[in-house]
Amino acid sequence: MSELNWSTLSSTYIHKGPWATLRSDKCELPDGTIVADYYVLEYPNWANAVALTEDNKILMVRQYRHAANIVSLEIPGGVIEDGENPEEGMRRELLEETGYAFNEVELISTVYANPSTANNKTFCYLAKGGKKVQEQKLDEHERIVVEAYTIAQVKQLLADNKIAQALHCTGLFYALIKLGEL
Repeated sequence: MSELNWSTLSSTYIHKGPWATLRSDKCELPDGTIVADYYVLEYPNWANAVALTEDNKILMVRQYRHAANIVSLEIPGGVIEDGENPEEGMRRELLEETGYAFNEVELISTVYANPSTANNKTFCYLAKGGKKVQEQKLDEHERIVVEAYTIAQVKQLLADNKIAQALHCTGLFYALIKLGEL
C-alpha cells in the first residue's frame, strides 16, 4: 500500500483550540504531484460504550448538540483525556454521564469519523453488568438525560433512523452483532 501513501512536506497551524485544531499540510503524492494546501482537522480521540445494565437494558443519553441544532439520542462517551488510555476514558465518561460502573468491558470497534479531513479515532466498547453507583458528575456545559432501552427498542430506534450520531450508530451495530442480535 506504500504506493498509495502521501508524504507530508510541511504543516502550518491555522487555529489551535482545546476541541479542534486546523492545520494545512503541503503533501507529495507517490507520483510526485504536490498538494499545496490539504486541510486537516485535529480532534482529540473519543471513547464511548454500548452500556448494558445488570437487567440487560442499554443506557442512552439525550443531549443538545449545537453544531447540528438537534437534541440527540446517543451512547455515553466523550474525549479521552491526556494520560488516559481509551478504556479508562470510556469508564470515566460512563461514570460521569450516567453514574453507572461496569464490571465487564470489551473493545468492539475503532473507527475514524472522517479520515479524509479529521485525524481522530473513536474507540467503542461493549460494557456489561452496569450498576448505578453515583449521581451524574457533568461538565459545566453538559445537560444530559439518561434513558434505558431494551435491545429490541434500540434496534427499532436504529431502524426508524432516530439515532443521528453516526459514530454511535456504528458502535450500536457492532454491539448488536457481538451480542448475536443482528
